[in-house]
Amino acid sequence: MESEFVHKLFEQHQKVGKCLSPEVVANWLNEILGILYAERSTSKFDNETDFALHYESLKTLLGDILCSCSELEPKDTVAKFFLALPKIKTALDKDLEATFLGDPAAKTKSVVARSYPGFFAIAAYRIAHELDKMGTQMVPRAITEHAHTQTGIDIHPSATIGEYFCIDHGTGIVVGETTVIGNRVKLYQGVTLGALSVDKKDATSKRHPTIEDEVVIYAGATILGGSTTVGKGSIVGGNVWLTRSVSANSKVYYSASMSDENGETDRITIK
Repeated sequence: MESEFVHKLFEQHQKVGKCLSPEVVANWLNEILGILYAERSTSKFDNETDFALHYESLKTLLGDILCSCSELEPKDTVAKFFLALPKIKTALDKDLEATFLGDPAAKTKSVVARSYPGFFAIAAYRIAHELDKMGTQMVPRAITEHAHTQTGIDIHPSATIGEYFCIDHGTGIVVGETTVIGNRVKLYQGVTLGALSVDKKDATSKRHPTIEDEVVIYAGATILGGSTTVGKGSIVGGNVWLTRSVSANSKVYYSASMSDENGETDRITIK
């Protein structure tokens, strides 16, 4: 009966509680980024007192979000996060530098900070990752899924990413939960750092690849598996499908050669 169906739905709502909407989380993220980078701010502050009051209001909003989701002790988590904010800003400044230097079309860092989807996705990840390390679950995922919706770049908040990270263009990038990325790595659009298996029994194992320092991965490349490592200084070409490790300073690229009158034979070449 319809009344029974409605009753069951109501009970499910009661169990979930009153977690604030994803829109509230997205608004908090945008305001935090507006604090960190004036280019992204939607507010003008006439004096430092107003700026400080706005800063404090973002602490309150984060506490409300965490409290509504029944996650951890909101007061402690808020304090820890905002103490970590200078560290997050330092990391983002390095990402901003890497993106600016890595794109000949970037005229100023301000343009990158304001407009580049890759930088926005990285910033969302850095913030979400810090909250994820503190043991929260719903809020970090809400943050990265908002960035995913806005940019087409899907970075799991539990992934580990080093300094001077650069995403160029970015649409269609996927970085899985247990991915480890070193320093000065650059990814182009359509790159997947994924798992070989999506079996639930593997949930607690390392399922995604390790990308060492100074690696460049070009558009459309797919690298899979928790035991797959791309060695330092390597270049992975476009459309490569890679499921085994390659040593440092390798060049991995897709090529096609005519095998017979019926078509081509595809190959992956490693040098």
